[in-house]
Amino acid sequence: MTCPRCENQNSIVKSGIVNQKQRYLCKSCNYYFTVQKSGKRIDNYYIIKAVQLYLEGISLREIENVLGVSHSTINNWIKEFNIKKPNMASYDPAYKIVSFEEMKTFLSNEEIYRDKGIMITELGNKYLIIRWKKTTEF
Repeated sequence: MTCPRCENQNSIVKSGIVNQKQRYLCKSCNYYFTVQKSGKRIDNYYIIKAVQLYLEGISLREIENVLGVSHSTINNWIKEFNIKKPNMASYDPAYKIVSFEEMKTFLSNEEIYRDKGIMITELGNKYLIIRWKKTTEF
C-alpha cells in the first residue's frame, strides 16, 4: 500500500474506521486516506469462457446474452489480453444452449454433426454447442 500524496510505502499505519472503511495514516506526510473500492470482481471462469467464445466466432452481444456479462466488459478483456480474432470469413458459427439430456439426444444423431466443426463446453448446469457451417469454398 502506498500513500496517495507522497507515494511512500514504509510509513503507512492503520488509523481507525470511517464509514465502515479502514482509515490509514501516512507518518511521513501526515496524510489520512482510505483505500478505494476495487470494483466488482468477475470470476475467471467467465473471462475464460468469454474469450473462448469470442475466438470461436461468437459476437460480443451473443456472448453477453449467453454469459450475462456486459459486451463492453468482454471487449475490455479482449483488449487487455491483446486477443486477435482469427479470420473466419468462410465459416458461420451457430450455437445452442442445451441441457444434458438434450445434448445426449443431439450427439446420438450423427447426421447432425458429420463433416462439421463442433465444440461443446459447459456453462454451469447447461452446455453450449457451437457448430460451424462452411459458407464458401476455398
